[in-house]
Amino acid sequence: MSDDRWLDEDAGPIFRPYTVTRGRTRLRDDSLNLISLLEATGLPVPRRTRLDPEHRRVLAVCAEPITFADLSSEIDLPVGVVRVIVDDLREENLLRVLRPTPTGDVPDELVLRKLLHGLRAL
Repeated sequence: MSDDRWLDEDAGPIFRPYTVTRGRTRLRDDSLNLISLLEATGLPVPRRTRLDPEHRRVLAVCAEPITFADLSSEIDLPVGVVRVIVDDLREENLLRVLRPTPTGDVPDELVLRKLLHGLRAL
């Protein structure tokens, strides 16, 4: 049994999420949700910007578009921590949120009303 109070046998280091976010918990832009699609911009990292390994890992995973939920699962960090990292990278213009647009034919109101009527008739 360890006397180390900074290590939880099951959870690992208890201070890590706080240090990864540099103590920040609030976001500059709170428009991010679990189904937001993220993609790295491909721009070079500004010289004044210090990226931690977690930031670099997020950029690597986001080389191809990925949902926020899948990103959080992929890098195995708490969602709150990933939100702060994504917010940092968006602030530096290294990551963007893609807004999905509908493709193909979108049914009009008449079609939807007929479908609803048919479902009610069942």
